[in-house]
Amino acid sequence: MRDVVLLADPKSSSWGFAKKIQEYIYKNKEEKVQLAKLEMTRFNNKEIMPHVPENIRKKDVYFVQSSKKHPNDWWVELLLTKDLCASASANSISFILPNMNYTRQDRKHKSRVPISSRAFANSISSGLKRIITMDLHSAQIQNAYPANVPIDNLYSFPEVVKHIRSKHLSDLENLVVISPDAGGVDRAASFLGRLINATHEFDQKPHNYSFAFTHKLRSKPGEIEKMWLIGDVKDKNVLVIDDIYDTGGTNIKCAELLREAGAQKLMSYATHGLFTKGTEGLLKTYDSILTSNTHYKPKKGNGNIEVIDMSGSFAEAIYRAQKGQSISKMFD
Repeated sequence: MRDVVLLADPKSSSWGFAKKIQEYIYKNKEEKVQLAKLEMTRFNNKEIMPHVPENIRKKDVYFVQSSKKHPNDWWVELLLTKDLCASASANSISFILPNMNYTRQDRKHKSRVPISSRAFANSISSGLKRIITMDLHSAQIQNAYPANVPIDNLYSFPEVVKHIRSKHLSDLENLVVISPDAGGVDRAASFLGRLINATHEFDQKPHNYSFAFTHKLRSKPGEIEKMWLIGDVKDKNVLVIDDIYDTGGTNIKCAELLREAGAQKLMSYATHGLFTKGTEGLLKTYDSILTSNTHYKPKKGNGNIEVIDMSGSFAEAIYRAQKGQSISKMFD
């Protein structure tokens, strides 16, 4: 893969993620991949000016972007970096977006609001080869992109199941998998299917897992007026499955309801750990909080949050995309 360049901002969390991708490909595929720095400077009026010091002419560039940046800067940096690569005569430019921003407004829920995911897709698609991301908020977002810009939506669940079986095997006894809202039922059911298959493969014994979900009524965005539990959790361990930790309000309300219903150990996993209101409330409410490194980077005092590394999945997807191999077979 001598014509491949991984591009990342060394002052952002994406640099460490890109370095892990580089190391995975070298260790597991015995291929060397160049890792290049994207220098981000600003004019005095705060306009962004990216620059790549190294030659990327005729290279297939994979730009790894960090969602820890302000969402608007994140978006503009993608646009300008794509233009930079085209001007530098790169062979192609692909975006590696471990956590894709602007995906939560994927339809009109009331009059005179934007469909932000569509606006984002329209702005970045021209001249782009592909996007590799993980656990999209809604699979229908892929419909906003033209056929010549494929989106590879990777699944975090295989790595999550490995982690849970390694670190929480005893907690799988008498387990209920929970979706914290009706909209996430398919996501949680998919995780349960993956867990059942792993149990059959490794343990060769019947499972005793079950499924439940909560349904919430919001008084306004960010505030829950009422929540109901559909399913039985009495005297059982539970694992709440979601795609995003935002304020954590839904997860905390869900945990309170599960405790009232007689649940035992409470665990929670969400792929993208934004934690916009911090982690303290969640850590007090749950016995175990799990997330991935698609967005979250541990800080001092957050040692109780278990972070599952997803860089290997992205490395495998990049390698397969470059070699013309199937990416979907990663999840068979």
